[in-house]
Parts: sequence; structure tokens; C-alpha cells
Amino acid sequence: MPVYSMTGYASAQQSASATATEADSKSPASQLGMEIRSVNSRYLDLSFRLPEDLRQFEPALRDLLQTKLRRGKVEVRASIEIAAATAVADPTPRLLQRLNAVQDNVKAWLPSAPVLTVADVIRLSATEQASAHDWSATVVPLVEKALKALLDARAREGARLSGMLLDHIAQLRVLTQQAIPLIPQLVEQNRQRFLTRWKDAMALTDGTTLPEAAQDRALTEATAFAIRIDVAEEITRLGSHLDEIERLIKKGGEIGKRLDFLIQELHREANTMGSKSAALELTHISVDMKVLVEQMREQVQNIE
Repeated sequence: MPVYSMTGYASAQQSASATATEADSKSPASQLGMEIRSVNSRYLDLSFRLPEDLRQFEPALRDLLQTKLRRGKVEVRASIEIAAATAVADPTPRLLQRLNAVQDNVKAWLPSAPVLTVADVIRLSATEQASAHDWSATVVPLVEKALKALLDARAREGARLSGMLLDHIAQLRVLTQQAIPLIPQLVEQNRQRFLTRWKDAMALTDGTTLPEAAQDRALTEATAFAIRIDVAEEITRLGSHLDEIERLIKKGGEIGKRLDFLIQELHREANTMGSKSAALELTHISVDMKVLVEQMREQVQNIE
């Protein structure tokens, strides 16, 4: 199953079939255009910008999109355009009568209102004739076509994101392998430090019985030593999270929220490893890990 990005764009157009009446009246050819834009969002957020003549189709379009999309801020736009070659059409007598009656009514209440110009009449005529088309058999199939193109675009972007994430996982595994040999070195370094401080504590006794203060100091040093070098657990959890992320990516589907959680856990382990580090090499590895994890977090935000 593919991994889908929440980012995508698609459009589709359909020309209206003129009826015999429309052809006789030389009505301009109309074209219905549909655009679907999608960006990332925590949930599925649908919005529609439809002409008044198409508002009735919004519930059906909402149901259609909800069956195919799970997350993302999705905007659907529709527009009815008049072909440029036939944009200037002869106004019908009925339209001219109606415009004249409306103008007389407006002038009765607003004497200073300007009269309609030829350009106004042509524009209103084109709008009326474009809206006269029956789009009921066109809207849903056209949105289905645009939605399919959107899903294809989101799948292509998802494949790119998956490749990037898998590449980062491979880099994190390399860094993990570099950190593993450093753990015994860390143990030895801290052991030597602990022994040095222990000898300092023994010197305070002048060969007599070890005072209670020295015993407490020794216990404190031993405890700090154990905590300080315990990064093996973080490395183990890092490997486990990487395995799960890789499994989810290869499985595909709706994995965005789970990936987001796992990325947070990756960052937590890398940060903890850096805070416990007693060696400069391990600190550098932790910083490199956090850079990679942050890059993964930015991309995971776009996965459905």
C-alpha cells in the first residue's frame, strides 16, 4: 500500500454540450473547471468554493472526498468560464426586458445610480447563459477525475518522502553503529576517573579506618558512574524505533500520526544520549542524530 503525502494539487475541466436552443441563440460555450488543493493538517479539513449554481452539489462532493481522504486541509474550487472566442454573445430579448425593468426599479429609488453600459449587459448575458447549463451530470464525475489525479500526485510525493525517510534511517543506523564501540571506552574512562577519586578519598584516612564521609563519597561516585555511562539502553531503543518506522513506511497506508509519535521518541532518545555523554565523540554523534531526526520530523508532518 502506498504512502500518501497530504500535499498535492489537481485540476480537471469539462466543456458543456450546447443544447439545440442554446445553439440557435448562439450562446457562448461554457467550461466547468475543478481544482483540488491539499496541504498538511492534523485532521481532514474540507472547504468548498463553488458558484451559487453548484452549491447544491457540496454534500455529495464532501461525501466523495471523505471516502478517499483521511487527513489534510483540502480546498475544492469550481469555476464556470466562457470560451474567449465566443465570449461576446447576443443578449436574449427576455434578458434585456428583465434588465430594463430592474434598472427602472433601481432608478426609481436611486435617481443618481448610473445606467447599465453595453459591457455590463454583455457580462450579465454571458453569466446568465453560462449558468443556464445543467451541470448535474458533470460535477461529480469531474471531481472524481480530479480526485484521482490528486491521489496520484499525493502518492508520488509520498514515495519521495518515503525514500528520504528510509535514507535518513540508514544514516541513523550508521551513527548508532558508530556509538556502540564507544560504550566500553566510556566505561573504562569513567572507571579510571572513579579509581582516581577513590584513591583521593583513601588518602584522607592516613591509613586508618575509612571515615563515613569517604564511604558516602565513594557511593556517590559509583552511582554517578553507573548513570553516566548507561547509554546502551538509549541505543537499543533507538534501534527499535528505527525498525518500527521502517516497517510502517514499507507497509504504507495511514501512518502519519504513528510516525509523528515515533519521531518524537527518536528525538527523546538521541537527546538523552547526548545529555549522558561523557565523550566528545558521542556528543557529536548525538548532535548528528538530532539533526537527522529533525529533518525527518519536518517531512513526516506531510504524510497522511
